[in-house]
Amino acid sequence: MSRAASPAPAEPIAQLRRATFRDQIAERLRHAIIDGRIPPGEQVTELQLAAEFGVSRGPLREAMGLLAEEGLLISVPYTGTRVVGLSAGDISEIYSLRTALETLAFQQIWQRRTPAFARALKTRHAALLGALPEGDGYASSLAEVQFHSTVYDYCGHALLQETWRRISARLHLYLAVHQKAHGRSGPLGDAHQRYVELALGDDLAAMIAEIEHHMRRGVLQLQAYLGGMPA
Repeated sequence: MSRAASPAPAEPIAQLRRATFRDQIAERLRHAIIDGRIPPGEQVTELQLAAEFGVSRGPLREAMGLLAEEGLLISVPYTGTRVVGLSAGDISEIYSLRTALETLAFQQIWQRRTPAFARALKTRHAALLGALPEGDGYASSLAEVQFHSTVYDYCGHALLQETWRRISARLHLYLAVHQKAHGRSGPLGDAHQRYVELALGDDLAAMIAEIEHHMRRGVLQLQAYLGGMPA
């Protein structure tokens, strides 16, 4: 039987390349937002961004849709698209949600922590510490998000993991702004040491108390910074 009519994989490969291009554009746009080159609240258009990034509007539109799903871009009918804003209310909401999510994640995993979880937590903490000397705020805040992702990755709660993924890009932005508020490109070197020790220890109540303290300190410092920014 002739095999001449079998080049069917061509279309999926083309689709994969298109998706990869969209993802590359999305990463560049995400980087620009989190670095502050496109500031919070800034209105953006497809035409403007296509010219800036040197790309066509089709995959750019797809990339913007992806960032809208992540919460970094907000589209308002008849008004346009803008970068998510930063207000005291926004900060309070995401940090209170983080506290609830991370508490639940540790409650889910506590009796089922594995050596793999412990290794991943230590490895990601080391990666975070390793990113600090580079002075790259984007990379260090991403490493901090990945560090905090560990408990979600291993907790075995699919809906909790999905919820965390939906807020993690916005959290990346807030962490980067938080570090700028202190004139740094990343957290202090010992900022997560107690977190790691308690996460691998045997006192769940102390772990939950540390989560609440860690989040409360972050929200108060960032709100104070935003309160001092010019309107």
